[in-house]
Amino acid sequence: MPLKKGSSRKTLSKNVKTEMHAYEKSGKIGNSKPASKKKAQKQAVAIAYSKARESGAKLPKKSAAAKSKSHSTKSKSHKSSSKKKSK
Repeated sequence: MPLKKGSSRKTLSKNVKTEMHAYEKSGKIGNSKPASKKKAQKQAVAIAYSKARESGAKLPKKSAAAKSKSHSTKSKSHKSSSKKKSK
């Protein structure tokens, strides 16, 4: 069943439910195969938000905390690789 367009909480929740049902049946969400049910749920929420944004909803983008967290992990790995080169 295709996802519904709309930005209401009810539509978002139905879209998440649809995606999770598809995951439980086939083990896939879209083209990916999440390892755990929790990761599948997070992807289902992201897909539902994306669909809502397509239909014109004004939803928040990725939070600043999440952006800085992913950025800080990248910088740590970069620093460790530069230390190895200097030795």
